[in-house]
Amino acid sequence: MSKVLAIGPYSESELAAHQEQLGCLYVAVPGEIAGLSEAERAGIVAVAYKGYHAFGAEAMDQLPALGVVANYGVGYDAIDVAAADARGVKVTNTPDVLNDDVADLAVAMWLMQGREMEQASAWARSGKWVEKPYRLTRKLSGSKVGIVGLGRIGRDIADRLAAFKTEIHYHARSEKETPGWTYHADPVALAKAVDFLFVALVGGKATENYVSKEVIEALGPRGVIINISRGTTVDEGALLDALESGKLAGAGLDVFLNEPDIDQRFYALDNVVIQPHQGSGTVETRAAMAQLQRDNIKAHLAGEALKTPVN
Repeated sequence: MSKVLAIGPYSESELAAHQEQLGCLYVAVPGEIAGLSEAERAGIVAVAYKGYHAFGAEAMDQLPALGVVANYGVGYDAIDVAAADARGVKVTNTPDVLNDDVADLAVAMWLMQGREMEQASAWARSGKWVEKPYRLTRKLSGSKVGIVGLGRIGRDIADRLAAFKTEIHYHARSEKETPGWTYHADPVALAKAVDFLFVALVGGKATENYVSKEVIEALGPRGVIINISRGTTVDEGALLDALESGKLAGAGLDVFLNEPDIDQRFYALDNVVIQPHQGSGTVETRAAMAQLQRDNIKAHLAGEALKTPVN
């Protein structure tokens, strides 16, 4: 009888590796747990979880021997950690292995938005280049940039931006040891001080609409928001209103509310770089994430310390 249940939209290669190394059962979403036999559910001690469907008390109670939920990804806001705590269930995630890819994409969206790379490419392909040069774009090196959330990924973004000779400002729960970067105690003050605002927060209720209408207004008509965290961390309605009215210059977004069926207003905006939530989406990093997820489960099965616990 399998001791591991994999849940979520795994690729064929990921699921094959899970089954090879863990001998797991599989369901697509938490709602399908009830379809397993009582004996199968009773034998599950670990869940390999992937996705955005809520995994909470109801799902956990269907797995009475559950000891760990190993999440695929850094963000684990889909998992009810309070419910896990109440049941003595440990939760793990996959930090660090995806920092480089996510930080790379954040900087790439910044470059794409400021230098209008998508529009310039379309211009050249259309044949208009023969008629006249493309319009002038915006200088990015030497600009003032702000990071909301100076955790692992936020710091990697800042390190990359330093190479562009930018003036780096940041907001976090507390002041960090940095190479001279400027700390702001609240996000509104940060937004007032910079031209570009990078959002690198964790998801969840605590950060919902953290980049509020007030923050967006403080950034102003020359401001640009780059978000690689969660769609929930930015007031999306206020963001769209500001982009449409010219109260904000632009955005680079890898995350949205209601992905992948995002607000259609985004598609009408040529000042927004849109990416399909692919921050960690390289072959190498996704493989490393899945392996770390499996390593956490293997540690639990062996009675060893978990690699990356979050509770």
